[in-house]
Parts: sequence; C-alpha cells; structure tokens
Amino acid sequence: MDPVGYPDATSSPPGSPGSPGSPGSAGPGPGHDGDPPGGAALTDLIKALIRDVPDFPSPGVVFKDITPLLADPAAFGAVIAALAAGHGPVDKVVGIEARGFILAAPVACTLGAGFVPVRKQGKLPAATHAETYELEYGTATVEVHKDAFAAGDRVLIVDDVLATGGTARATAELVRRGGADVAGVAVLLELGFLRGRSSLRDLNLRPLMIV
Repeated sequence: MDPVGYPDATSSPPGSPGSPGSPGSAGPGPGHDGDPPGGAALTDLIKALIRDVPDFPSPGVVFKDITPLLADPAAFGAVIAALAAGHGPVDKVVGIEARGFILAAPVACTLGAGFVPVRKQGKLPAATHAETYELEYGTATVEVHKDAFAAGDRVLIVDDVLATGGTARATAELVRRGGADVAGVAVLLELGFLRGRSSLRDLNLRPLMIV
C-alpha cells in the first residue's frame, strides 16, 4: 500500500482531480493496458460498495473504505477473479502490507500459486532483501525473504490501491533482486490524480477502477 502526502493511501483529498465529487475523473494514462478487467459492470459494483468516509483519519480527508465490498461474497469473489485474470502463468503472488494481503492471498489460491508477503522493515523473521523508496517527507523501506522466489518465477504483485507508486516500484525491485520476473501489478483502485503509474511504465499495470 502506497504512503502518500495525506494520511492514507486509500484516501482522496476533497477537490482533487478524479476524487469523488470532483469533475474530471482520471481516465487511462500512459502504460494503461486496455479497459479495466471485468468491464463496466464490475466497475459499477466496486463504486457501489466502496464507502466514502469524510474527515477520516483526519479533517479534510475522504477515506475509501473497502470493507463493504469485502463483506459482500459475490462482489469479493468477482474482484478476486478480475485481479487474477490476464497475467499468463503465475508462480507466486506478492501481497503488499497490509490490505494487499487481503486480496493477494485469495488471488494466489485462484491461480494455484504461492503467496509471498512484502512487509515493512523489521517485520519478517528470516534473512531479507530490503528496498528503500522516497516519501514526500523522508523514506520508507519494505522487505521480502531472500528465499521467497525461485529463479525465473513469474510473480504477480497485488495491492488494494496504487497511489504514488513508490511501494509498488520498490516491490518490483525486490522481486527482481530475488531472481524472479514481474508478471504484472494488479490493484483494486488507482488514484489517477497522483500519477503513480508514471513510475511503473515498464510494468503491466491492471487497475480494476481508476478514480
């Protein structure tokens, strides 16, 4: 999950281009690979089940709450199927801490692949590769176990939100350092106004919805 310049990556500052209630919702940009998986029907379902929570976790922030979608078994299943589709053979699915775990584990089961967690620094027990990336103020570090991938594994990266792209970029570098190949990056939501896809131009990015 991407940290961004407001309190949470699933939050949109009111009045931002493409944020709920604002004109000019972001459309496909550079690196977009066709229409969102699942098409308009799935997009409408996601819109209906993601709840906007004003002023959370701080005043002036509209939080994107995905828990109503997760609680709906048909919608949750449709989202998992769409995230899993269109990547070719996949050996491992990486979930990015923390909400990425909720989506990545069932995607791995759907694909018959293994699940690999990418966690914040200091959270994994064995030897790790670490990758540090820039935040608006300071840096953050994510890690993966050194033995998480076999050479030549095709790895799908899954997260709930693409915001600035820093976490996804760092995760892709961890996959490559482990000797594996990035099959793609699949996310539930892309916050288009933050232009995170610009840091992922060499990757197959597939958001289910762009806001």
